[in-house]
Amino acid sequence: MTENRPPTAPGLPVPEDDAPDLTESPWSERLAEAPVLRGRPKSQQTKVSTTIRLDADVLEEFRAQGPGWQSRINQALRDWLARN
Repeated sequence: MTENRPPTAPGLPVPEDDAPDLTESPWSERLAEAPVLRGRPKSQQTKVSTTIRLDADVLEEFRAQGPGWQSRINQALRDWLARN
């Protein structure tokens, strides 16, 4: 574990041993080769943002089941479509 140190005041020099210089070799080569991955991978089946009005009690029940309530509503609608 690292020792707790007091915070460095702005404008004071940072001790050299705190972090390597990333502009020097071999760090610059490693950073140049690293792929840039931002955000979530694209899904093959994208979703469409929409607005829908639901009864408060229906929405409350889905939200009470925890995270993923929007996906559960989507699945409930898919199930309904499959039956009709």
